[in-house]
Amino acid sequence: MTQRNQQLFERAQKRIPGGVNSPVRAFRSVGGTPPFLVRGKGSRVTDADGAAYIDYVGSWGPLILGHAHPEVVAATREAALGGLSFGAPTESEVEMAELLCRLLPSLDLVRLVNSGTEATMSAIRLARGHTGRDLLIKFEGCYHGHSDSLLVKAGSGLLTFGNPSSGGVPADVARHTLVLGYNDGEAVEQAFAQHGEHIAAVIVEPVAGNMNLVAPQPEFLHGLRAQCTRHGSVLIFDEVMTGFRVGPAGAQGLYGIRPDLTTLGKVIGGGMPLAAFGGQRRIMEKVAPLGPVYQAGTLSGNPLAVAAGLSTLRLIQAPGFFAALERKTQALCAGLNAAAAKHGAAFSAQSIGGMFGLYFRAGCPRHFAEVMQCDKDAFNRFFHAMLDAGHYFAPSPFEAGFVSAAHSDADIAETIAAADRAFSRL
Repeated sequence: MTQRNQQLFERAQKRIPGGVNSPVRAFRSVGGTPPFLVRGKGSRVTDADGAAYIDYVGSWGPLILGHAHPEVVAATREAALGGLSFGAPTESEVEMAELLCRLLPSLDLVRLVNSGTEATMSAIRLARGHTGRDLLIKFEGCYHGHSDSLLVKAGSGLLTFGNPSSGGVPADVARHTLVLGYNDGEAVEQAFAQHGEHIAAVIVEPVAGNMNLVAPQPEFLHGLRAQCTRHGSVLIFDEVMTGFRVGPAGAQGLYGIRPDLTTLGKVIGGGMPLAAFGGQRRIMEKVAPLGPVYQAGTLSGNPLAVAAGLSTLRLIQAPGFFAALERKTQALCAGLNAAAAKHGAAFSAQSIGGMFGLYFRAGCPRHFAEVMQCDKDAFNRFFHAMLDAGHYFAPSPFEAGFVSAAHSDADIAETIAAADRAFSRL
């Protein structure tokens, strides 16, 4: 990084914890000074020193159309001219709810909120209120936001209750969460055999994206559906990341599974703070003001965020949109794999829809333990080589990457060529 980025980072650290407003932005995992971004257009971003990068972070997934898409910007601007916030119902909120329910058949009712954390926290509270049970099952390596019930790591044994993974989370809260291995259907069966009558919900990233991208085994997801149905538990698909990113009906459409509740975010806001939770009418009618499960938010359904989200969701319905996005993402991964193989690097890459994962190990990981086998030092060297060459990947070996519709074939080819040079020096 050059002078302006460094100056801004030093200034930020005096008033913001770690100098950032979300931990991974601090570059602690990879080292160095983060670029302070000042503008984005299409597939590229520019930092405070004027350096431009082909961007594969995409604001961590929302920017499926690329940065500053003119129609999304115009829709947001028009909404802003009418007023920034009302704290009262608007027609655009109704349009968003109708569109989400049309695109995802598992949704009968939907509530708009402001963040993925808020959506998952509310869905879990609703599942507990609906079932009258306390226990939650989550999976190691899956991240569902920073509410207390979810900042829990695996216990010491297969079916032991979780332990807090963050300061400030009471052990008494963590004891209501079971943490199992992702893609481990046998562990799920054992957990339900032992605790089924007490399990309120299972929450899962149907495609894991927060321990890098880890693809689900189809039988694993179908097994979750079967166990929840058998035991009267609520199956929650956390599609904050995968919703309208891995396909036109999210992961639930891709794998043919209907969850009881779904959480959404990122793409549905088009880059603005917007998220949602929704599902079966019989469950969603437990939410206030219809039922006893309380949830509220002053800025929920903010007109600017809804305008950006509606514009984005309508644009991605264009025929062939997802096929083209998938093709480009697959081309990126194939090119990276070929470049690594050419230089004998222990590396693998894979994609699902517009998401991809890069792993410095011989094969793509299937669960958290295999993710942890990746060579983090090799990733760090690759990351900085690519950043110096003008290609911005997630600054962590444990985060998925994203391709947008704005990425051109030339962008992909340029990135692969840069990776070839980077692998030659690892």
